Amino acid sequence: MVQCKAWILRGLLALLWVLPAWTNTMSERCTALHTVKDQLNLTLRRRYLKQNFPINYTIQVPYEEVFRLHNISKLNKTEENVQVEHLQHLWLIVAKAGIKRILRVLPERHPTRKRYLTQLENLFRLYEQRFGTGISEEDDYPDIINDILERIGNQNFERWRSVTPKSLIDNCYRTMHCLFKECFSTEGDNYDYCDLYHWRKRKGTTPQPT
Repeated sequence: MVQCKAWILRGLLALLWVLPAWTNTMSERCTALHTVKDQLNLTLRRRYLKQNFPINYTIQVPYEEVFRLHNISKLNKTEENVQVEHLQHLWLIVAKAGIKRILRVLPERHPTRKRYLTQLENLFRLYEQRFGTGISEEDDYPDIINDILERIGNQNFERWRSVTPKSLIDNCYRTMHCLFKECFSTEGDNYDYCDLYHWRKRKGTTPQPT
């Protein structure tokens, strides 16, 4: 019994030792994500990804690069051990791929390239450099996540979808709130950022309470 208590005490002391560093990292991560959020605000998305493109303009992207709230829900319901860190890494990879897809169709002097997407791409690159994937090298990704990651960016992949540039970034905005909800939830709110119903209440912006 005494030995058991000693192990518990050691565990608590270890937790107290690492907690400040972990809290500081979480704070920095949330600050970085709020910077991304500011660049993803609805006004900018409409101006640069809708108004600067022809009406009903779409681009072709692999099926796996359309990452929506529905995909998160579906992956969470699989029997594989999918953790939020796996989904956060997938979100980052898909977001970067989506930006690159849009950049490929834009002329060099297009205002959306120069005034918006280039800066957004830099934010994601800096975020990845600072915080990485959130998964240690010793951790194994579930097979279903590995399969998705392998198909992203595969030019020979047969399943393609037509999507608007804005919809890709809209998905990025919403899934970010779902997967990093601890950075965006405020005390007393009852938002469920993973529920599409809340987003439909006020499209593309902060969801309204039910």
